[in-house]
Amino acid sequence: MAENGRAHQTVIKKYANRRLYHTGTSTYVTLEDLATMVQNGEDFIVYDARSGDDITRSVLTQIIFEQENKAGDDNLLPVAFLRQLIRFYGDSMRTMVPSFLEFSMANFAKDQDGLREKMAQSFGPSAFQQALQEQVRANMTFFGDAMKMFTGGFGPGGPPPGTIPAAPPASAPTPAVSGPADLDELKKQMAEMQARLESLARK
Repeated sequence: MAENGRAHQTVIKKYANRRLYHTGTSTYVTLEDLATMVQNGEDFIVYDARSGDDITRSVLTQIIFEQENKAGDDNLLPVAFLRQLIRFYGDSMRTMVPSFLEFSMANFAKDQDGLREKMAQSFGPSAFQQALQEQVRANMTFFGDAMKMFTGGFGPGGPPPGTIPAAPPASAPTPAVSGPADLDELKKQMAEMQARLESLARK
């Protein structure tokens, strides 16, 4: 079943009893085992043993759910970010979100080792942890602001109750795509947003 560039991936089969079978080691594994594989950089793909469907996305989502549940006060995903993410489901701009998140996370992952080493040497582990949390919060804020450049607000659900939505940047008015000229303007604004993202990644 693994083909086209997936031949190198470890195949995990999920059975009806929810057990996960590692075909490489011929052993049953848990979600925690799969989380460790991800953290170690081991690529895998999960198939439904009965239907043969690729269910990797749903299993990875389960791993995140499990990790968040056991994290206690050290949750990785802020509530505001989760709310914003949910608002994009069904929104016309939802197709942009995956690419935006991949871009942001790829740049953050690229820079994290250097940041970790620099902060640990200068201020110690606790200061690094604080700086990392501040960077994550800044990235999430920037994500929301950047997406509001195109949505003009908080998506179909409107702003959170009791909050006043921030006005879009003056240099990036909300586009209304109705013809070729508007499409060109949208492309231009997308290029400007990418430039801002790249500038943020270099900081």
